[in-house]
Amino acid sequence: MTARDAALPSSPSADTGDRPQTPPRSATGAETSGQNRPSNPLGWRFTAPLLLGSTLNPINSSMIATALVGIGADFRSSPGATAGLISVLYLCSAVAQPTMGKLSVLFGPRRVFLCGVAVLLLAGVVGVLAPNLGVLLVSRALIGVGTSACYPTAMALVRRRADESGIGVPGRVLGNFSIAAQVTAVVGLPLGGVLAGSFGWRALFAVNIPLSLLAFTFTLLGVAKDAPVRTQGLRSLLTMLDLPGIALFAGAIVSLLVFLSALTTPAWWLAVLAVVLAGVLLLRERHARSPLIDVRMLGRNRPLQRTYLRSILAALATYASMYGASQWMEQSMGLNAATVGLILIPLSLLSIVVARVVSARAWIRWPLILAGVALALSAGVMLLVNHGSGVALLIGMTLLLGLTNGFSSFANQAALYLQTTAAEIAVASGLLRTSMYLGAIGSSSLIGIAFGPSATDAGFHTLAWILVAIGASMVLLTAFDRSVPAVAAEH
Repeated sequence: MTARDAALPSSPSADTGDRPQTPPRSATGAETSGQNRPSNPLGWRFTAPLLLGSTLNPINSSMIATALVGIGADFRSSPGATAGLISVLYLCSAVAQPTMGKLSVLFGPRRVFLCGVAVLLLAGVVGVLAPNLGVLLVSRALIGVGTSACYPTAMALVRRRADESGIGVPGRVLGNFSIAAQVTAVVGLPLGGVLAGSFGWRALFAVNIPLSLLAFTFTLLGVAKDAPVRTQGLRSLLTMLDLPGIALFAGAIVSLLVFLSALTTPAWWLAVLAVVLAGVLLLRERHARSPLIDVRMLGRNRPLQRTYLRSILAALATYASMYGASQWMEQSMGLNAATVGLILIPLSLLSIVVARVVSARAWIRWPLILAGVALALSAGVMLLVNHGSGVALLIGMTLLLGLTNGFSSFANQAALYLQTTAAEIAVASGLLRTSMYLGAIGSSSLIGIAFGPSATDAGFHTLAWILVAIGASMVLLTAFDRSVPAVAAEH
């Protein structure tokens, strides 16, 4: 195989219309005989470092919220300035996820995974030593880039290992990735509070140092090396990297995310810029020798397009309902933050349990439908509650949100696994995370539009009607999509 052949994504099978693609038996073209297969090729020695690496992004995203006040006090910065520590990670992650997937195709997923973990180690050191807010922003940007290398490369490594071992869709492993992301997002806030309260806000950056060392060490020990990279000239390498495509993608995504983050006072020129850059990107990628995004494949692969759309809707609904409900309970009902946190705990626990059940049985179609149904039912409860409602009704509302999150997280990931080839899965997985960031960032504007200046009962009910519409869209998007399989069984 030449360097060019290794770098270019393989073409999808002829079945790229409305039926899901079946994963090839081996990404390398070679089959592993039954007697030579490891007894458990996807065991904990292999998956543990990949799971750890893939959770570093969500845990860093959530735990920083507990340190913003302390950082602002130390650096004498305004709340708006310190909020940039949150947005810079989201922006860098949204751009870097598919880019790291592209790099893994060229240089090997294990190498890119290890490089990302090394960048995270550097980011932790920079954050601990940061003398001002500007350097701290650099640290957060490095955290976003470094952690973004882990999820798409982990998916590529799992796919490679599964194909070489003759395994179909590894439902339990994919479920573990979904559950790990949910668990770390939940524990991020309390962990951040404990660290910041006990050791100061710099501990939130310092914790990345031992975590990155653990992930790096266990990846070296448990994950097989990539194939050697064939030496090629600088010009050929730059062509393969598709730097213009990366720049156009970054410009389009950043413009769109900034526009979505402030829909209450929209900067329409950003929306126009995002559309123009996206149009130029599509035109360029169609003729690029080694495109960042294979737009021809994506244009033909309508099931994958619908998976991204479902992911955007699920993230938009989950974040809007969770953060909208939290804000309303504090402002309208007068509950303190600790009580609101306790009310939301059942949501997280049920999400984890449901994701485990769904992934163990490798269900795809019905969980996607039930996610929309549960969201609509939760929104229905939202329409019934007011500032005088009891806690039991609020817990019932959040439990239904937990069903939505638990049903959709694994199912969308498994659908993408079926709808892409081994060569495409790294970039495709990165784009799946990017779609989730679009929904997450858009949710803040959705809450602002529904609530206005304060979180009243009327605003909460307006948000509920929007969520009913999103839930119905999720149901219809799956019910009429014949390409979504009922089960993706593990062999």
